[in-house]
Amino acid sequence: MPVLFFLSNAGFPMAEEATLPSPDKLTSPVLTPSEARQGARHFGAVNWLGLWTFYQKEVQRFVKVIFQTVAAPVISTLLFLLVFMLAFGVARPDVGGVSYIIFLAPGLIMMAILTNAFANSSSSLIIGKMQGSIVDILMAPLSAVEIAAGFIGGAVTRGVLVGLITAITCAAFMATSDPLPVRKGLAILYFALTAAWMFGTLGVLAGIWAEKFDQLSAITNFVIQPLTFLSGTFYPISRLPDTFVTASQFNPVFMLVDGFRYGFTGHAEASVTISVLATLVLNIALTTLAYRLLKAGYRIKS
Repeated sequence: MPVLFFLSNAGFPMAEEATLPSPDKLTSPVLTPSEARQGARHFGAVNWLGLWTFYQKEVQRFVKVIFQTVAAPVISTLLFLLVFMLAFGVARPDVGGVSYIIFLAPGLIMMAILTNAFANSSSSLIIGKMQGSIVDILMAPLSAVEIAAGFIGGAVTRGVLVGLITAITCAAFMATSDPLPVRKGLAILYFALTAAWMFGTLGVLAGIWAEKFDQLSAITNFVIQPLTFLSGTFYPISRLPDTFVTASQFNPVFMLVDGFRYGFTGHAEASVTISVLATLVLNIALTTLAYRLLKAGYRIKS
């Protein structure tokens, strides 16, 4: 009792005097059914900070091994160019009013853009799935649109960066013999970005579908490489049989290579307008499919 008397006089509330929170403060906030399922978002329609952070993570992922992800593809492309220059040189007749080496260089640059954009997004997804780190992305306050944008944005950055460095080194390498011209800068920019976007999205789709590296390698070997090598990268499609010429007109990689080459040489084998519209529509369709699969959690959440 003396102790209790001392505590009460010292200002410490007794148990029966302790104040309890009012009932309205104990009531949980009312959530709509969708908020209860998904959690409320308090940063507007787009989580810009989260999207920017995720994009930086995708960029830093390939920058940390830049010799493997950027320098190696540039060296490989230069070796291709060197081999063709030594093997054919001036002996090969002109193609479309330009030397064969000038005809070849844009195709090699485009091939570097395609393969690196695809590799970046596909490897990021498959590694995340196999290591279990994909959970960190799924638990972050990012929508399916933001996740798709982060993966594709990182792939576009790597593809365009590799293409830019490859173009500069090829131009420097060819400067003394056959300088690489630039005729339509807007066409070069459009088809470079469109190609990186397309194959970055294809990489997302492949990474979602594949459950191990063997399946991802199968897509690369049996889909990506045939489309690339049969797209007129190393030759004009007009030299193919008529059946193959018709089939090549529907190859989206041919449209990308032909439009990109048009920016350098000013000559195209197909309608540039049709190539622009077709690749744009295809990109929108592929991006929509990637978004729907991410939103559904196909082979990611299961």
